[in-house]
Amino acid sequence: MFRTINDFLDGWKYESEATLKVFENLTDTSLNQKVTSTGRSLGFIAWHITNSIPEMLSKLGLPFSYEENTPVPSSVETIKDIYQISSKAVIDLISKNWKDEMLNDNINMYGQVWKRASVLSSLITHQAHHRGQMTVLMRQAGLKVPGVYGPAKEEWAQYGMPTQE
Repeated sequence: MFRTINDFLDGWKYESEATLKVFENLTDTSLNQKVTSTGRSLGFIAWHITNSIPEMLSKLGLPFSYEENTPVPSSVETIKDIYQISSKAVIDLISKNWKDEMLNDNINMYGQVWKRASVLSSLITHQAHHRGQMTVLMRQAGLKVPGVYGPAKEEWAQYGMPTQE
């Protein structure tokens, strides 16, 4: 849980850059990759991460409009562009509208009472969770997986690490 807005903003900067790093290794074709025929596609998950940001901001009463249930774009560039707009809005809206003293305040989220600091944590952990799902689908699609919290398999040699089997 965050104690200051700046702590959150520092964390958000790293996490949003990590999400973009993952998105940048996607291809338009890979957006259709699924684990099973009835599972979520790589594109669906990327779009879910992207679309969840304005959805959560609006639930917080922050002025950021979006359309619910918009179809998954067929272009990685479109998803990345919209993600960057939404990610920047998080920084702008939270830093302008929230103060450190507000972080322990209760707020209604999805019919439950959450602390504002918990909402900020959820913004970060939500996308980290789905990035993990994406990396499995990326490997299945034959895409390079970038390291986020350390080097990915494809990056081991750069760090002098032996290939593991």
